[in-house]
Amino acid sequence: MDANKKTNFDYDVLKRVLRLTKPYRGIFILSGVLSILLAPLAIARPFLIQVMVDDYIFKYDTSGMINVAMLIIGILCVHVVLQYIFIYSTSWLGQSVIRDLRVTVFKHISNLRLTYFDKTPIGTSTTRTINDIETINTIFSQGFMTIFADILTLIVVLAVMFYTSVKLTMICLVTMPFLIIATYIFKEKVKVAYQKVRTQISKMNAFLQERISGMRIIQIFNAEEQEMKKFKEINRAYTQANLDSILYYAVFFPVIEVISAVALGLLVWWGARGYITNDVTLGAFVAFPLYLSMLFRPMRMLADKFNTLQMGLVAADRVFTVLDKDFAIKNKGTIQAANFEGDVKFQNVKFAYVEEDYVLKDISFDIKAGETLAVVGSTGSGKSTIINLLNRFYEINDGTITVDGVDIRDYELHSLRKKIAVVLQDVFLFSGTVLENITLRDSSFSRETVIEAAKMIGAHEFIERLPGGYDYEVMERGATLSMGQRQLISFVRALVFNPDILILDEATSSIDPETESVIQYAIETLISKRTSIIIAHRLSTIRHADNILVLEKGEIQELGSHDELLEIEDGHYRELYEMQFLEEVG
Repeated sequence: MDANKKTNFDYDVLKRVLRLTKPYRGIFILSGVLSILLAPLAIARPFLIQVMVDDYIFKYDTSGMINVAMLIIGILCVHVVLQYIFIYSTSWLGQSVIRDLRVTVFKHISNLRLTYFDKTPIGTSTTRTINDIETINTIFSQGFMTIFADILTLIVVLAVMFYTSVKLTMICLVTMPFLIIATYIFKEKVKVAYQKVRTQISKMNAFLQERISGMRIIQIFNAEEQEMKKFKEINRAYTQANLDSILYYAVFFPVIEVISAVALGLLVWWGARGYITNDVTLGAFVAFPLYLSMLFRPMRMLADKFNTLQMGLVAADRVFTVLDKDFAIKNKGTIQAANFEGDVKFQNVKFAYVEEDYVLKDISFDIKAGETLAVVGSTGSGKSTIINLLNRFYEINDGTITVDGVDIRDYELHSLRKKIAVVLQDVFLFSGTVLENITLRDSSFSRETVIEAAKMIGAHEFIERLPGGYDYEVMERGATLSMGQRQLISFVRALVFNPDILILDEATSSIDPETESVIQYAIETLISKRTSIIIAHRLSTIRHADNILVLEKGEIQELGSHDELLEIEDGHYRELYEMQFLEEVG
């Protein structure tokens, strides 16, 4: 029952893969036509050799023999040209399909909710986007089309063999049951081995991506040896999976050679007797070993090609599983967020990353246009969740969030996010120039606009001091820049995009005191005349916020201005403030 389900499932996946060829229907049809033409052309050469031996060589007809030889050469040339076109067109078709599929997968992943990335290792997504999609190419270059061509060749070869001599054909087919059994066992064993290979390479990619990204932590805590042991285990499992598949190949091909040799021996024995008794012509006796070779070669390769097709389908299934994930934020809003006044309202908002385990519990608060709200609280209180919900990186479980009186779900998603800028504590910079990291390669922003924004923030001088200035090449994640420098670049980026609502997520928590004054000036420039939400660890940086929201375990403990909250006896904010003040004095 499971096997049947698997077969039906693979068939459905194959149909889905073939639907991807729709934009290249002409090349697909050409490949199919060529596979049909190549079968008779392949069998024509041994058949003509048989004709040459029977009708011309022993009759000493030199001109007829030359004519047949020239015909064989002509057919060979045509076959070579068509074979080249067939191989190139199937490979081109495969590359075109996976090129389009990469774009589709990357676009889909780009629109997924953060929930997907919270649960899925980056290395796994990388494997799906690169390795698995590349494997899908083999469905066209080594799988479906070539299997179809080989099956047609087998049918034509058998037809010509039966037409030439039924007795010789039957004696050649005596070993066929052993060939079929060996092929089936090989196919099943290698299929399992290939699936293990795909699983292990996915684990290895996930492990390497995570460890290479976190190499600083590994070296800081002197954990190289432990991680090396873990990598050796994964590497050993991956190697063993490959060795298992190699073992089956090492056994299968010699077995096929033995079966082929037995068939050839039977052919020679029976054919010699047939020639002596005039049941078989000499031409047929000469041609049949060639027929036999053409019969066994595709059958020997069919099992391997079928496994290649199966692994392509396994890879395709993995990719389609990602595409079928309903983790994308529903973009059903029709209102274009042109310009916000900036009134933000959370009303009875509930949210849980895991069902019923609420991170925010019935949260309600208002931010008037142009005001600044600071959010404070202990780790895990729900501070960052608020900004993730406002940007619709996650969907709320209950309640409403409105901007200018309109539910954020009614806004077109991309236009909503375009008017909200977020500056994170852990600034992510991409490989590229400073200018590209500020504009995110958006050509609508000129260099002059970027420079003007940098001057307003107070970052222009520091950028100009870099080798190459705005064209300075930033390494991955901004490794060659200090935390303060990366933070300033992120502030310039936020200002260039000119948001109506600005969110600062603990943007000063990792900044040294010398840089903090520059950052503070940048913050004041950014929040000027904008609705702003500041998540802060250092309470000294939010004294001038219009209101301060104190969160604890997903619930609002206090809400008011800095002075108002300090007046609350035994207040949570007052306790936090006094604790930090004593630390600074100490």
